[in-house]
Amino acid sequence: MELFPIQILFLVVLMNRYILGPLMRRVRGDQFDATNDAYEPTVAIIIPLFNEGEGIYHAIRSLLLQDYPPDKLSIVVVDDCSKDDSYVWALKAAEQHPNVMVMRNPENMGKRKGINRGVRATQSEIIVSVDSDVIVDRGAVRQLVRRFLHPRIAAVGGRTYVTNRHQNWMTRMIEIKFHFAQEWLKDLERGFRSVMCLSGCLTAYRRHVLEELEPILEARSIAGVAIKYGEDRFLTRQIIKAGYETIYTTAAVCFTATPANIAGYFAQQLRWRRSNLVDMLGGLSHAWRLHPVVAVHYVSQFGLLLSYPVVIVHNILTGEFWDILAMHVLTVGIMGFIYRWETRHLPDDQRVPGLSFLPMALMMPITYALFSPLALLTLDSGSWETRGVPRECGHTGPQRHFPHASPAAEGLST
Repeated sequence: MELFPIQILFLVVLMNRYILGPLMRRVRGDQFDATNDAYEPTVAIIIPLFNEGEGIYHAIRSLLLQDYPPDKLSIVVVDDCSKDDSYVWALKAAEQHPNVMVMRNPENMGKRKGINRGVRATQSEIIVSVDSDVIVDRGAVRQLVRRFLHPRIAAVGGRTYVTNRHQNWMTRMIEIKFHFAQEWLKDLERGFRSVMCLSGCLTAYRRHVLEELEPILEARSIAGVAIKYGEDRFLTRQIIKAGYETIYTTAAVCFTATPANIAGYFAQQLRWRRSNLVDMLGGLSHAWRLHPVVAVHYVSQFGLLLSYPVVIVHNILTGEFWDILAMHVLTVGIMGFIYRWETRHLPDDQRVPGLSFLPMALMMPITYALFSPLALLTLDSGSWETRGVPRECGHTGPQRHFPHASPAAEGLST
């Protein structure tokens, strides 16, 4: 029987999940997810903002409720020239909270440069990056901070859940995809403290490491064009390349909405495909420095990323697409059953039916066949993709007082 890339990937992650993962937990023992409650540094939460609308208000409000000493916690929102009313909503959320700073870039700079600017506006020891569409659990910051056990741990990432998981067939499918991406693919890497991609939804960094890597992050480009996608993966890889460790914990939790239609999902997949191709290609130059198990895991994923669309196109041209589709349905069906088993302890409103993953059997070959080649042809894209990019902003600089922050005047309601 011919094995297609999706089946090979499934077998690899299955082995990681149920063989290598448990083995690493046993070997590391109490150190696998160890914590230090005595460590309580100053923390600055940086939120890069672009065309988020009212969502940024709720993101900031969730962060103001964190279970962390208020005198050690600050929030910095960096608006990257939003074209909508995001800036006004950010100012509204910051009202009467002196530990919240809202600033606006002079021109559209991209997520990573915006975060760097926010870092320079604070003196906190730990920097927590949070996406502007995320609601953060009140214990998340503390859960991230308590895992900085020693100076070599430079970054700690958290777990993301889908808030609109029950909206339609697509959000249910993505909920299960998130489960496997975070519970399975990261499981092996976290055992070796070399998680190759920590999400910008919720990740904490040591400030001095960000400052050390700032010149590299600021200069990122392809063919002279500044790249504004895939910053999270690029930053994580640079941290590991510099000799630091990266950690992932499922105890720090945040929530985000996912695309609920084909157009939104395809735009997201194209952006992620570019990021994967660029960063995995760049990572080959130093993959040999990784632990051999992580290196093989990393290079194998890159090989599958390149070979998968070739296999799909080959099967279409030879009239065997229905064969590969049948194999996809079988594999995805098994994964749906495993998801249902692994989430059996959760309440019904926090999980979706396992059969919801079946559309992935068709979505995966379509996105790989279409977007892998398209991503290769548009690697020098410098935009935020679907949100549009303004050339320059009006008002800039940090805002600690809010004389013009009246949402009612902007036709908004609380």
